[in-house]
Amino acid sequence: MSTRLLFLLSIITFISPTISTTCTSNANTGFRASLRHINANCGLPKDEIISRAVQRSSKRVKTLFSTSKISTTSTNPVATRILVQPSEGEYLMDLAIGTPPRPYSAMIDTGSDLIWTQCTPCVLCVDQPTPYFDPLASKTFFRHTCSSSFCQALDYPLCFSNICVYMYSYSDGANTAGVLANETFTFGISSNNVTVPNIAFGCGNLNEGSLFNGSGMVGLGRGPLSLVNQLGPSKFAYCLTYFFSPISSPLLFGSMANLNNTNVITGPVQSTPFIINTALPSLYYVSLIGITVGTALLPIPASAFALNLDGTGGVIIDSGTSISYLQMDAYNLVKQAFQTQVNLSMVSNDNFGLDICFPWPPPPFVTVKIPSITFHFDGANMTLPELNYMLYDGSTGLYCVGIGPSTDGSIIGNFQQQDMYVLYDLENGLLSFAPASCDQM
Repeated sequence: MSTRLLFLLSIITFISPTISTTCTSNANTGFRASLRHINANCGLPKDEIISRAVQRSSKRVKTLFSTSKISTTSTNPVATRILVQPSEGEYLMDLAIGTPPRPYSAMIDTGSDLIWTQCTPCVLCVDQPTPYFDPLASKTFFRHTCSSSFCQALDYPLCFSNICVYMYSYSDGANTAGVLANETFTFGISSNNVTVPNIAFGCGNLNEGSLFNGSGMVGLGRGPLSLVNQLGPSKFAYCLTYFFSPISSPLLFGSMANLNNTNVITGPVQSTPFIINTALPSLYYVSLIGITVGTALLPIPASAFALNLDGTGGVIIDSGTSISYLQMDAYNLVKQAFQTQVNLSMVSNDNFGLDICFPWPPPPFVTVKIPSITFHFDGANMTLPELNYMLYDGSTGLYCVGIGPSTDGSIIGNFQQQDMYVLYDLENGLLSFAPASCDQM
């Protein structure tokens, strides 16, 4: 990567003669976009879609928490920047970049901040479904200088001939490096498109790894480079349709991200405050204080969900992880509760990589009731419908709880957020949610 980076630095001065030194706010921009699952309309059977999603999630949970461990112990700044690999997101959004606008699809990720796509000239690029973005073909492309506030917002900015250069390394060995630039982005659907100037993004000329079926990344984290903070006001919401539904999911920003969708919200709106983890300030931590399975409030120790002083532990709500993961002590108590309350033998499912599974359907004349699950947050309770935590594997005849164990912190995944309106209000520091008919939005 280092040799190629030197080559990159030698050619970036030819990308554009114009350099941006200012950062313009895009306050009060509100729009609606559509999300589609990365495996939507790909013809895969449900069992295969679930298996792939769990495999991606298993890698991602290790990545998210390994970031915390490395960033608090390593003295090498290049080694500390280990981020979530883009191939392990779950939802794509469509957007357009430049003037005239060029269409792209990008993975959204609440676990990172940077917006980036692959650009020409390409020192090294990977396959993507759309042509690489050409800065010379756009009238509104500007590079950032090293003194710009967005350049300074990078964890480890590089400077070459007063041009801001970014470099991100990902946990699977993937990398992206290039020029930090400003460009006009177009968001939205059909006739309701919104054009937003001066969006800071990474124009990647040196990229390794996999983009799955996207053409880049849209970070929705808490940092200043994320799309949500660049748009302002700092809030966004999504309403994820059923995991296997062909209907896309709405993603709302700014003034359109509100709790006034009374025609689709089907239950009470609840809110819980975000928690800041100084080791991983971009992630959305919340305070989970307990779990009820059926009617049993589990005796989970407070230490299981505590955010530790070294940045480890804690609980994240995440769009890019499919199933949820619980710290080991909490997971074992959930597993024990299902084993006690379900009148069937518990088995593991190697196909899904899940441990809390039962033969399904039950034998004749055996009455089985799957217990409910409620997550108790600070000031809010999230009771999950069965569709949001049980997964059926038709190839093995097993019915599994879509929750896995974690040796570090816990993650509330997107499978548990189906048919739920979820609002991230960064300005007020609140996560709000309510059951909703997302396919009706």
